[in-house]
Amino acid sequence: MIILVLNCGSSSIKYQVFDFSDGATLLAKGLIERIGLSDSILTHKPTGKDQYRIITDIPDHTVGINMMVEALISPKHGVIKGIDEIVAVGHRVVQGGEKFQKSVLIDENVKKAIEIYCELAPLHNPANLKGIVSVEKLLPSIPQVAVFDTSFHQTMPDYAYMYAIPYEYYEKYRIRKYGYHGTSHKFVAGKAANIIGKDIRDLKIITCHLGNGSSITAIRDGISVDTSMGFTPVDGLIMGTRSGDIDAGVLLYLADKEHLNLAGINNLINKKSGVLGISGVSSDMRDLEQAANNGNPRAILALKMFAYRVKKYIGAYTAAMNGLDLIVFTGGIGENDFNMRKMICTGMEYLGIKFDEKANDGVKGKDITISKPESKVTVMVVTTDEEFVIASDTKTIVEKIKQ
Repeated sequence: MIILVLNCGSSSIKYQVFDFSDGATLLAKGLIERIGLSDSILTHKPTGKDQYRIITDIPDHTVGINMMVEALISPKHGVIKGIDEIVAVGHRVVQGGEKFQKSVLIDENVKKAIEIYCELAPLHNPANLKGIVSVEKLLPSIPQVAVFDTSFHQTMPDYAYMYAIPYEYYEKYRIRKYGYHGTSHKFVAGKAANIIGKDIRDLKIITCHLGNGSSITAIRDGISVDTSMGFTPVDGLIMGTRSGDIDAGVLLYLADKEHLNLAGINNLINKKSGVLGISGVSSDMRDLEQAANNGNPRAILALKMFAYRVKKYIGAYTAAMNGLDLIVFTGGIGENDFNMRKMICTGMEYLGIKFDEKANDGVKGKDITISKPESKVTVMVVTTDEEFVIASDTKTIVEKIKQ
């Protein structure tokens, strides 16, 4: 059974192809960038073959997906003989609201719901929907499955997901904490538990998905009980360009002083804030660390603020779960930035964490324990694979409908 996974952004498409005929084998992965712009790029990497790259104009997602299909069936760098070998397509969909508590087969009602939730994820859901519609045009007979970032967090209790605003706004607009990165948090928690040989249902876990977008999740008995992102992905941790937690009064004050309308405030907290806004250097942690090493005081401040916010959430979620067994770092920063992991884990002896600097130093992109054997809390780096989760969910759903 061959499954295609799509993660569509507003101007990009990430894809992977898995073969579940005998276990789970990654056949190929790729990235289409600059959709709708000049000099678009398709980068295609078949497993065991050379990378293929083409620069051309790709006006929309349908054209991009068609080019991806041509790459997949190419005699030279393809991995399948024909498009009919693909049994189903799985899509990452960022926002599923309260309606979707698990992955679902896509039909007209599901598409309408995804469109409605575009209000809650305006940067993501419209692009996700474009991918679904494009596949319908090119491969109308192939079943499609939606895997939602929010579904894993639907187990949060009401006292964790509600906001202290008039209750009528929850009833009218469903304003509440939804959480994101759920596919990643679910995957790395289960993977970490397997690595240490323990049942996830017996563990209290904090997963730290740290990247340009960052979130932390408290997982008890195998389910999400709280998470740092909220109604939108701007809440919680400091991120690349997003502010994270902020006093709402600051936004009212700035709107008045800087004469900002709602669009201006939205742009401020989503695209101009975070470590970029603090440092004035970059939203990329690698650039910040280089600037900090050169003595840039604002870059140093941005790094300290990022680490401090992560520490605070770890402490809060430990209290919420009445204990902690395991901390997991994942995502672009979590997996690769050993300096940031050290900043976060240093000074948390009160939790029983005995951080192993030698084990941590230089580690990038691999599964490893970075706490000492005698540490009360195990600290790990675990590589995430959201596309594999999407493929697995798609396989399960398609097998059910074929029975």
